[in-house]
Amino acid sequence: MRLIRLLKNDLARETADWVAEGIVSREQAERICTRYGADFEQTQGRSLGYSVLTGLGYLFIGLALITLIGANWEEIPRALRMWGLIAITVATQGLALRRYLSGDESGATGIFLLGNLFFGASIILIAQIYHLGEHMPDGVFWWALGCLPFAVLLRNPWLALQAGVLALVWFFLEVSLGFYPTLFPLFIAAFLWVLWRGRESILLLLLVVAGIGFWTEYSLAAWWRDSGHFEFRAENLAVGVALFIALYALGHWLAARTSAVARDYGAVLSIWSLRFGLVLMLVLSFAGPWEELIEAEWRYWLPMTAASALLAAIALVFAAGGGRLRATAGLLAFYFLSLLMAILLGNEEHAVYFQLVYNVALIGMGIWLIVRGIHSGISHYFFLGVTAILLTALMRYIDLIGDYIGGAAVFLLFAVLLLAAARYWRRFHSREGAV
Repeated sequence: MRLIRLLKNDLARETADWVAEGIVSREQAERICTRYGADFEQTQGRSLGYSVLTGLGYLFIGLALITLIGANWEEIPRALRMWGLIAITVATQGLALRRYLSGDESGATGIFLLGNLFFGASIILIAQIYHLGEHMPDGVFWWALGCLPFAVLLRNPWLALQAGVLALVWFFLEVSLGFYPTLFPLFIAAFLWVLWRGRESILLLLLVVAGIGFWTEYSLAAWWRDSGHFEFRAENLAVGVALFIALYALGHWLAARTSAVARDYGAVLSIWSLRFGLVLMLVLSFAGPWEELIEAEWRYWLPMTAASALLAAIALVFAAGGGRLRATAGLLAFYFLSLLMAILLGNEEHAVYFQLVYNVALIGMGIWLIVRGIHSGISHYFFLGVTAILLTALMRYIDLIGDYIGGAAVFLLFAVLLLAAARYWRRFHSREGAV
């Protein structure tokens, strides 16, 4: 639970059992739950399973009504169809608001989700009745925008997730047709407000991070395109790497806060940024990607450098507040040096040197994660480091098919590293036990 704290509900129920058995007092149980951001009183309320089942039940009610209306659509008069759709949407949202004001927030959330579903169906069906609009993404946009006020006013992460999924659908529909989704930052700002003021939601956090990443990359692609379609260049990759370094530093800054929710968000950001970095290094451990980067035109290197420098400055500020300044500075230096060499070198034969450096860096990252996992007692880092080394071995085996001596040497090297890590693990924990 030190990393992600996904077991908060279980912790609250467990501490309630401790209180009942006299192991700890109620005050101690509440302090334990507060330490991990859990709600001790939630054991008396409705469970997550109840909420999920209720939400699914409302969803199928909505689908049943929409199916029933669709089956008899042509027989219903046009005016009755339109006003009936409006009435059922308003009535559902009104019922949800009444439940919310009465204090039943969980039940109101399910009805709000149902009302938003009716709202989307009304937009689609009314547009079909009167043959409105030729730009299909507009309907999804107004659907997402209509869901947004309830999410913001109630600061409810589930309503924000519904609006977020619709906003992403609208985003990709727009860019697939060559249009730039200008108002997408409005949704991102609203979701950040819900994350800040509402209850904790890891899913909403990941959706926001994904939305920021997609919007950044497509904005650059729109700025740098020469035709009606979005064009992704090598510069997009460079800015994307800088963005994830900034997210990694932000994660450590959040992890250093006193708020349990902030620590949870920080752990998630750090973990996923680290995973992205390892996947990217695995890709760059081959010569092919480097050959393409060296051959790239780098026509927009100046705005790319400015954007990367801005993100690097943001990363350093967060790293200083999160106690990861040296590590982040080293990571940024390695990134900018690799980027500079890829731009300056014009011979694709030099790609093999980049490949060699990134293979060594990948092994070094794996060893560092293993050592950190041992010292900090966090198994996630240990197994992530082991996974990085094993994946590197697999990639190199694929690369060295036919060269049995080289493959055997690589496997022997990784075996020595893993056995040394296991021995170090045993010695370290033996010393801890002795102390």
